[in-house]
Amino acid sequence: MDGPAPRDRFDMVVPPYMTMTHVIERIRGVDIGLLQSQSIGYEGMEKLLPPGLPFANASTVHEASTAELAVALTLAAQRRIPEFVRAQDEHSWRARFSESLADRRVTLLGFGGVGKAIAARLAGFEVELTAVASRAREEDGIVVRAIDDLHEVLADTEIVIASLPGGDATRHVLDAAALAALPDDALVVNVGRGPLIDTDALVAEVGSGRLRAALDVTDPEPLPEDHPLWSLPGALVVPHVGGASSAMGPRIARLVRRQIDRLVAGEPPLNVVIGG
Repeated sequence: MDGPAPRDRFDMVVPPYMTMTHVIERIRGVDIGLLQSQSIGYEGMEKLLPPGLPFANASTVHEASTAELAVALTLAAQRRIPEFVRAQDEHSWRARFSESLADRRVTLLGFGGVGKAIAARLAGFEVELTAVASRAREEDGIVVRAIDDLHEVLADTEIVIASLPGGDATRHVLDAAALAALPDDALVVNVGRGPLIDTDALVAEVGSGRLRAALDVTDPEPLPEDHPLWSLPGALVVPHVGGASSAMGPRIARLVRRQIDRLVAGEPPLNVVIGG
């Protein structure tokens, strides 16, 4: 989508992955039945889209891949894999004791599609699992606490894995007070959106050595070259690649196929989060 639209009407448009904000100008003035994103997140899109344009997110596409990365980041941080990689680069055999994932008290901050996928993958790791979401309940055999209880839950949490969506409602849900509620040496994993965490507060906690972090997303993003998170010993940072794996291709293809079938049948499309 780097040139003018080849015609003035499309039943559905699927912009390239992670380029949505760059193609908005290309679709202005074009009659589009459905704009199908390849991302789950859509914060800020309502202000950018032409009025009345139905917009669907990519729910069902990235949950498996993002959940895999959440578990990978957790395991890598717990078992000190970054330290061993650095030692390997130096041809140095530096064995050390590390924390297991087994037996840890793990809290999932968010229990939507990604949170549930993480829970499913943690099922075999012998963890004590709790979730925090907008309302209290028991779902899929997991106790879900209300967000109002977050600080109480964090006080008894050794690993918190955030997968909430972005937006004003979730901005800095892990602020200085929430991070302070975590016990010493707790691990903060974020595969949701960077602004879920107050970055300055996180840098202070990790910089002091009290907490550790494993982040797929950051605020700001991309992380500037001189940002302290790059070099803090207790921080593991990867460049927003939660959904960027071979699992994405077949899942976005299946979603687009389902959308086509529904449009042909005159049925409402799936995953419409704006307009429609």
